[in-house]
Amino acid sequence: MAEADAPVNPGQRVLKRIEAGIIAEEKGFLLLNKPSGIAVHGGSGLNYGVIEALRVLWPKAPYLELVHRLDRDTSGCLLIAKRRSVLRELHRLLREGGVDKRYLALVKGQWQGGERRVDAPLLKNTLRSGERVVTVSSEGKSAVSIFRPVTIFAQASLIEVSLLTGRTHQIRVHAASIGHPIAGDEKYGDAEFDREMKKYGVRRLFLHARSLSFSLSGLDEQAPVHQFEAPLGDELEAVLNSLPTGY
Repeated sequence: MAEADAPVNPGQRVLKRIEAGIIAEEKGFLLLNKPSGIAVHGGSGLNYGVIEALRVLWPKAPYLELVHRLDRDTSGCLLIAKRRSVLRELHRLLREGGVDKRYLALVKGQWQGGERRVDAPLLKNTLRSGERVVTVSSEGKSAVSIFRPVTIFAQASLIEVSLLTGRTHQIRVHAASIGHPIAGDEKYGDAEFDREMKKYGVRRLFLHARSLSFSLSGLDEQAPVHQFEAPLGDELEAVLNSLPTGY
């Protein structure tokens, strides 16, 4: 990760996209609708990410730290702590299942049945090239995802996913493991399906962190339940509007 005081130059276009994506700002945290294509932090050949851009936008902020991560190509809800105590409390909530995180994904094929629980351990591997690949393996860490169908199209399905754990690439690998890879996923997806989805405007990974809810009652007994939702965005909405229905 880039050092907090390392010189970065995200550029005005990126800074405007980040600033425009702020959904909420409270005393202890802010919530961002992260744009697809921007990493959450610099490193691995990247000069900057969301957190570095935020530090440029708020140079006098005493504390800004990522609470969790999203893949570079995933859009949606991203929490940033503005106080160390809030960061610790949110990390505790994440460990203990106190944060309800829900995603939307467009997956291959027509979903059959209703809600499905995928309980498959995930193992993180690093290839010689340095690329990180995650696989389902009995030697991996416990990983549980809940998939719920939202809309069934002719060739694809819109699915809501809840995470009971937060492993690297969890939704992407779990979806692929049950025969429903996510549209636009160059690492774990289906090339033929992706070519077909491009006809309907899919130009990126169709995975969006839709909503977050939690309460900081561990810091304040009177703390409310915070519920936030990140709009899907015009690009992905246009895809859904163009897909032929399944029934």
